[in-house]
Amino acid sequence: MITQTEIRKNEHYSSTFGSTLSVILNKHGELIASLTSGAIILATWSLTNTIPHSLWICLHIIAFLIGGYAQAKEGILDSISEKELNVELLMIIAAIGSASIGYWTEGAILIFIFSLAGALETYTLNKSNEEISSLMKLQPEEARIIQENAEKMIPVSKLLIGDIIYVRASERIPADGKIISGSTSVDESAITGESIPVSKEIEAEVFAGTVALNGSISVEITKKAEDTIFQKIIEMIQSAKDEKTPSQLFIEKFEGTYVKTVLITVVIMMFLPYLLLGWTLTESIYRAMILLVVASPCALVASIMPATLSAISKSARNGVLFKGGVHLESLSQMDAIAFDKTGTLTNGTPQVTDVHINPKYEEATIHEIVGAIESESTHPLAKAIRSYSLDYLNKDQFNVKIEKVETESGRGVIGIIDGETWHIGKENFLQTTNSNDPFYGNLANKLAGEGKTIVYVTHKKQIVAIYALKDTVRKEAKEAITAIKERGIYTILLTGDNELTARAVATEVGIDDYVAECLPDEKVTHIKKISEEYNKVAMVGDGINDAPALATADLGIAMGEGTDVALETADVVLMKNELTKIKDSIETSRKMNRIVKQNIFFSLAIIATLIGSNFFQAIDLPLGVIGHEGSTILVILNGLRLLK
Repeated sequence: MITQTEIRKNEHYSSTFGSTLSVILNKHGELIASLTSGAIILATWSLTNTIPHSLWICLHIIAFLIGGYAQAKEGILDSISEKELNVELLMIIAAIGSASIGYWTEGAILIFIFSLAGALETYTLNKSNEEISSLMKLQPEEARIIQENAEKMIPVSKLLIGDIIYVRASERIPADGKIISGSTSVDESAITGESIPVSKEIEAEVFAGTVALNGSISVEITKKAEDTIFQKIIEMIQSAKDEKTPSQLFIEKFEGTYVKTVLITVVIMMFLPYLLLGWTLTESIYRAMILLVVASPCALVASIMPATLSAISKSARNGVLFKGGVHLESLSQMDAIAFDKTGTLTNGTPQVTDVHINPKYEEATIHEIVGAIESESTHPLAKAIRSYSLDYLNKDQFNVKIEKVETESGRGVIGIIDGETWHIGKENFLQTTNSNDPFYGNLANKLAGEGKTIVYVTHKKQIVAIYALKDTVRKEAKEAITAIKERGIYTILLTGDNELTARAVATEVGIDDYVAECLPDEKVTHIKKISEEYNKVAMVGDGINDAPALATADLGIAMGEGTDVALETADVVLMKNELTKIKDSIETSRKMNRIVKQNIFFSLAIIATLIGSNFFQAIDLPLGVIGHEGSTILVILNGLRLLK
């Protein structure tokens, strides 16, 4: 007697088998259909003399239907939606035409090889889709929210800015936010590609899709689910997959006209040799069918997309996200690359190295006031000065009450305390009467000559303090710049920092030229000037002030740790923040363009050779099928080499 447990177990196995079978068919359906069609053709051919002719024809029809269904459906739907004839229809017409004059096996082989080429192209597309699917699986669908001192699970999509969620050790963080209690080490490899965990304390930012490894934390949500860095990465990969390169767009535009030309030529070929050259009608129609096969631009159409998708997938796997194939295609065509300094060539986390206070002022008072004013700014220099001041005073917060703070982008801040005005910023931002004091002038020049950034503090139009800060150059910056220059690309530094600091950094990394004290709008002006001399210009940056230049350049490249505005504006994102990835991406772009050119030249050469051979009656239909469809498979496989 069968128990209920056994029945449930059998139902479970049946359900699991059905689910697994469904996944296999969805993922490899085209390939399975193609191989099944090929097996039927091979079996039918081997039984040619042992089975009735009617059964022989029926088996060929079955091979036609199984192998050609997917391609015929795609061709018909695309033709209806785009109102243009396409390659798929050419192949179906050629196969039916071959069968209509008695060449059933040749027509079936044509369908088989064409469907096999289509399956390979689908495989390339699926590999690209897997990059998105694997990322999407990393983001939790639910979050543990804390409301009225109680925990409950809600969908991530319902989280609001300001909500508090609780993340236990080893759990994946469901949304972007900042830690308000607890500490942990976070595995951010899903975002940055960096395998080394990052320690996170209170006030530290955490990102959706990353893992809290060894400590439980409470996180205040700072972004909606659709605005997280993680979601933007997914959207960038998706848009890159859907966007077509100029070459691809040209081929697709060319395809419709070419297909019409081929069909007209085939109709003429069916009768003209019969009427003028003395061919039999059967031979004339047969040669027209061969022409229909060999003149079809299958290989030409498949020359670009598989290679592009393979290159985009490979780049995404290596931490470089392209928002479209057009940007990957154009990267290797850049003649000049402009770089921001802070956060791009440097680590973006400056430290105070020197402080000089006017003897007339008490040092602790200056640090208290300057630190309090800088606390109102989010600029990296301001954060470094605030941190230094708190450490110096051995405090957690400042006791000064600020009445008003004004920020002038790229120049400095003005703070009012007890009715008195304090200026903190660049030299050209100050209102001073002692700016020509040799002490401050010589000191500032000396510090700036060491590659340090100078921040002045003035009170009552007097310089009362100088802070020197140093942002260390990224360890791979020099290697990246050297590699880029070796490829004949002009490099230039565009920075808002002073002349001496800009020169020191440019010299250290080996950059060709630099422009100092560059405001955001001035960076745009310089990008336009560079493009006049060097034609194609790329811009690499990470901050809000870089966004206009990133948008103006022919190609915008953002650092992965950059601001949301920079990520939105850029065409390429270096998720691992490694400048050497630019060199690697240029090589990928060059290889992709080289493979595309190889494919186009090869496919055109094969088409021309086969058409010529057909007119001289040097090939038959099977050889035409193998030559044409074989070339299609070869160009697809050539494009797949980029996945390595």
